[in-house]
Amino acid sequence: MGRGMAVRMRGYASGGRQASIALASVSMLALVPAVAQSQDANRVSAGVARKPSIIAITPEAVLPQEAGQVSLSIAQGPLEPALVAFTEQARIKLVYATDLTERLTTRGVEGAYRPLAALGRILAGTGLTYRAVGPSTITLVNPRYVQLGGDPAHVVTLDELSVEGQRSSRGVLAGLPPASGTVGQPPVPYAGGQVGTGTRIGFLGNRSVLRTPFNVTGYTEKLINDQQARSLSDVVLNNSSVRNDAPPFSERDSYFIRGFSVTNLDTAFDGLFYIANPRRTFTEGLERVEILLGPTALLSGGTGRVGGTINLIPKRAFDEPLTRLTTTYISDAQIWTHADIGRRFGTFNEWGVRFNGAYRNGATPLDKNEIEVGFAALGLDYRGERFRASVDLNHSTQNVTAPTSLFNAVAPNIPVPRAPNNRRNTSNPFEYNDSRYNMAAGRIEYDVLPETTVYAAGGLSRYNEDFLTSNYRVTSVTGQASNSLAIQPLELEGFSGEVGLRSRFHTGIVGHQFNVAAAEAVNKNYSRGFVPFSLPTYTTNIYNPIYLPFGSVPTINFPRSNQQPLFTELYARSVAVADTLSLGDDRFMLTIGGRFQEIDLQSYATRPGPTQGTLATSYRESRFSPAYALVVRPTENLAFYGNYIESLDAGPSAPATVVNASEVFAPVVSRQKEVGAKYDFGPVALTASLFEIEQPNAFTDTAPNRSPLSGLQRNRGLDLNVFGEPIPGVRLLGGVTFIDATLVNTANRQFDGNAAPGVPDTAINLCGEYDLPPWLAPGLTLTGRAIYTSRMFYNQANTQSVPDWTRFDAGLRYVFEGTNGKPVVVRATVQNLLDDSYWASAARGYLAVGAPRTFILSAQLDF
Repeated sequence: MGRGMAVRMRGYASGGRQASIALASVSMLALVPAVAQSQDANRVSAGVARKPSIIAITPEAVLPQEAGQVSLSIAQGPLEPALVAFTEQARIKLVYATDLTERLTTRGVEGAYRPLAALGRILAGTGLTYRAVGPSTITLVNPRYVQLGGDPAHVVTLDELSVEGQRSSRGVLAGLPPASGTVGQPPVPYAGGQVGTGTRIGFLGNRSVLRTPFNVTGYTEKLINDQQARSLSDVVLNNSSVRNDAPPFSERDSYFIRGFSVTNLDTAFDGLFYIANPRRTFTEGLERVEILLGPTALLSGGTGRVGGTINLIPKRAFDEPLTRLTTTYISDAQIWTHADIGRRFGTFNEWGVRFNGAYRNGATPLDKNEIEVGFAALGLDYRGERFRASVDLNHSTQNVTAPTSLFNAVAPNIPVPRAPNNRRNTSNPFEYNDSRYNMAAGRIEYDVLPETTVYAAGGLSRYNEDFLTSNYRVTSVTGQASNSLAIQPLELEGFSGEVGLRSRFHTGIVGHQFNVAAAEAVNKNYSRGFVPFSLPTYTTNIYNPIYLPFGSVPTINFPRSNQQPLFTELYARSVAVADTLSLGDDRFMLTIGGRFQEIDLQSYATRPGPTQGTLATSYRESRFSPAYALVVRPTENLAFYGNYIESLDAGPSAPATVVNASEVFAPVVSRQKEVGAKYDFGPVALTASLFEIEQPNAFTDTAPNRSPLSGLQRNRGLDLNVFGEPIPGVRLLGGVTFIDATLVNTANRQFDGNAAPGVPDTAINLCGEYDLPPWLAPGLTLTGRAIYTSRMFYNQANTQSVPDWTRFDAGLRYVFEGTNGKPVVVRATVQNLLDDSYWASAARGYLAVGAPRTFILSAQLDF
């Protein structure tokens, strides 16, 4: 039987940049995995001419320019469709003998690779390889066939190829914004597809990891889907510098980053603050979750993010149509359905629509606990020659029945008791948390010059929450506790706006990346705080809870969230300017800048009485916060960096357990010093950073039980991180963080030298994936994760502590081709494999219990 030949090409006249500038990595692949000549060679599956002399390749094929890479997402399975997908995604021509690929499978490839490296990974394990036989010709070779005396056949040789880029009214390459823009797809994934090659560095815009003088990580949609993350708290579990400090079956997510509290209210949505869901961020509408460690006053302004900033990148429509349905089962009885639909319209695909809708309901592994979630997100965008715009609309509801107690306060004179059974819910079955969230945001960009962009963005949100909950005070090591019920009707309104300019230019041999921006963020809190409302107080036990009968608490007359007085108003205004000076093709990059910040806060008396509504606290403070950062790159793949950054932050509030509860202190200044190194091996990258952060803090004097603003918390630490695919089919992601969190200059020197409460001195997160060989189980991947947190002190005196804990997760992922020719992905995960019960957090004077063993099973289908 004669052998056939397949020719695959996908080219577009598009661009705006001379594509030949990066042709060095693709000229050989431009690409002709050549084929055996045969009597049947007239069979050309794509119906394309066999010897073109010029192929118009869109510049997408060579982006990002600085790495000579293309972004690929090719699933495990049969080799033939994988090669077809490779040609479509790499935007190149590929010619091969069809009989060479018959009955062969591939492990696929995910992430950003040079084309030849990607082709090698696709062919790994197939017995095939490629060999250059000329300046523009590559042949696919079966070494074993040649060794057995087979005729390797003649190579189909093409004329010398050239590449020409042409202007396009799209102005955006494969959805990627220009260097000075951010509207569009985020930087392409790194090898393995789990993290991005770059992130958005606040008003500095998108920067690659090696050119960023900070510790940054961007977690991709692929990672979010593969780990079956339900909310943002599941995603941040991949970062050893981040720890969750709220129970998983409560109504909220909250974090400790580098040992400092960062609430979900402090999360940014597309660079804008106070408009993301202030309690819990659901993952269905997220393309990327970016974490920047350390204070970010220069980069983003705002307040409340000393340990780090989390930025949410919304999904945008890709060039290829997407219709995806995912159905998930979560133990004990939750069903989760998620639809993801994306389309582009217009002559040059300039208009994009991406819709995500999801509904989840049912019982969780926690006794008596049920969670109902409804979510909808609509992302619209336009990408033109010089103008780009986006609009995002989000809506979500969350109804939690018997939410687990947020925290359990412990009396100061007893050891912290052991954690209760992780399935034991101490909440009464009639307790609840019902919330509603709506948000709208928009962003526009205009390129006044090829590398000078002006932009404006703004958004607003409203969050309503009605809450009946328990407040525990553990009084005995045997688990005895007093419980008082309270309601917390809450309404939050957020407004955020930003205008700015980004420009790249040269003065002689010195390059400049100049940035200037003005921003304002407003947060209004309508609440009375926790309101007893004549609710019962009773004695219970965290190991053997006592439950009140239904009807014992009349909830019908409770005040609602939309009826609450204004409690606090926070205005954060700022103007920032920075210039990054560079020499030698960005081998030396010095950033000098600062942000003038003004914090304006008013708090009002909310308790019923003659003073209700009167001004209780008011201040307006301003300060210029400088920042300096340096990147030195001795080689293309090695970078050393350092930074010094300050921030002006709203002062802390006294906790509810002291006599001056809810007192709001004046703004404080936090400072970070950091040095680090990053090395990109190609398929895998390593980063290391040493840091010191100092923040003024409030400490509780045990005698008067008052919380004054006095002293510092000084966190010194080391971050080590790894991500990528060190060998084909093996992916690693994670790191280890060591922190020495010390209290200094405390009131009366009472706690000087003690460890800061709630901060572990060692935290380890490591995720791994292994694709089984195609000959054993094509399309099957084993996944695993280990999370370790060392012992933490509970109190400032360091007389109470919780033990260390380790959690193991395991899972499988199976990818195969559906009847419609599109991939089907089946995922199964077991979280907390050993079903250990442990205190997951001892932060902010509270305790949180970790989740029990949880099973998650999902099927993802594309149509």
